[in-house]
Amino acid sequence: MASKPARQMTLIGFLQAQNCSTYPGSWRHSAAMHDFTTPEYYQRIARTLEEGKFHLAFFDDRLAMPDIYGDDHAETVAHGVRAVKMDLISILTAMGMATSRLGLGATYSTTYYEPFHIARTFATFDLMTRGRAAWNVVTSLNDSEAANFGQSEHLEHDLRYDRADEFVETVMGHWDSWADDALILDKASGRFADPDKVRRLDHQGRFFKSRGPFTVPRSQQGHPVLIQAGQSGRGRTFASRWADLIFVVYPNLEVGKKQYAEMKQALADAGRDPDDVKISTACYTIVATSDEIAQQQREYIDSLAKPIDSLALLCEVLNTDFSTRGYDDPFSDAEMAAISGWTGFRDRVVTLSGKRNPSVRDFVDFSKRARIQEFPVFCGTPKTVADQMEQWFVEGGVDGFVISPTHVPGAYEDFVRMVVPELQRRGLFRKEYQGATLRENLGLAIPKAGDWRKQAYPGGARIRAA
Repeated sequence: MASKPARQMTLIGFLQAQNCSTYPGSWRHSAAMHDFTTPEYYQRIARTLEEGKFHLAFFDDRLAMPDIYGDDHAETVAHGVRAVKMDLISILTAMGMATSRLGLGATYSTTYYEPFHIARTFATFDLMTRGRAAWNVVTSLNDSEAANFGQSEHLEHDLRYDRADEFVETVMGHWDSWADDALILDKASGRFADPDKVRRLDHQGRFFKSRGPFTVPRSQQGHPVLIQAGQSGRGRTFASRWADLIFVVYPNLEVGKKQYAEMKQALADAGRDPDDVKISTACYTIVATSDEIAQQQREYIDSLAKPIDSLALLCEVLNTDFSTRGYDDPFSDAEMAAISGWTGFRDRVVTLSGKRNPSVRDFVDFSKRARIQEFPVFCGTPKTVADQMEQWFVEGGVDGFVISPTHVPGAYEDFVRMVVPELQRRGLFRKEYQGATLRENLGLAIPKAGDWRKQAYPGGARIRAA
């Protein structure tokens, strides 16, 4: 019997289709490139990540500019606080044409799009990249996004996830509409495809009706990989049901080990093999030839942050305007319950502060929003950074890392040039891609049509006859 291969890290590049990375001060860095409106900018990143054998380049997104603080976008625009937000598929297509193995993931919302649109967009993108696509499933966050789509307010948290469950079910149903061998392409007989192997979905549910038949055949990896970032109670249930990759934000290793174990247990409780789902935490890396130089770089990077960065992004993610309240006034129980954006983010501040009713100051200080301390920071020589990553990996905190750059493209170039070889030397990270598709490179089986139904509803609930 063949022995199980040694466990290795998953590495994901965390990107934004905008003027900065997740660290809004990154565009102010002296080495940052400012050609972010060109394909060359993203293709440089893609080539660097593929050279480093990264599994995936993954784009976060919002459907509105951060404009909740003071109900105005002026400060966001003036300071470049994630003010630009371009659509992702065009950018990822450009990156896909510059690479051959790197996975390519995009965030698209289940609240403001339609299932058929998402299904067709990602199925086509998966074919055009020969099986390297991933969809990050989100429910969106705030009223600014709602306003851009003709709505007066954002849906309530748990209702968004109820809608998202049916949304993903509908998308997966469309992706199953074509059998793997449906195409015949026989010129002599004139038979293009077998009509018995292309079916109509005929979905009718609480939120959606979508008839079909779907118009895109299956890809080399069956269908795109699903990413999810749910850390709240309802979000965790959703992630345990659907995700192939789970994106998390753990503030430190102690919290990480606890929440990692809880998420793995949630996967097991959902009837899934926890080893089949990779959990990766966001982090920043600052690497140099000496620990002293790396620390100097860290201090410089940290100095690039501005107070408005934090306030604008806190209001965005919590769907709450902080400008109207005293900086040290605690939120009441009712006000905490009314926070309708990223509730997992709210809960993280409560945990870290030890306060059931934190103030604006507590949200700023304990979330570290828009500061590099918001995520774990691995800083030092290649050996120091690899030591820190190895500790998280071996002690049961993560399966991998979603690496956010402190500036682009230099942070990725430094990591690939200096840290990746050290991780490879230790046997913690691969030296070559395992295959051509994203699923192969993540060690995931290619799903058969209908597999998702057993995964998402192991008891048979909501499974209708085809």
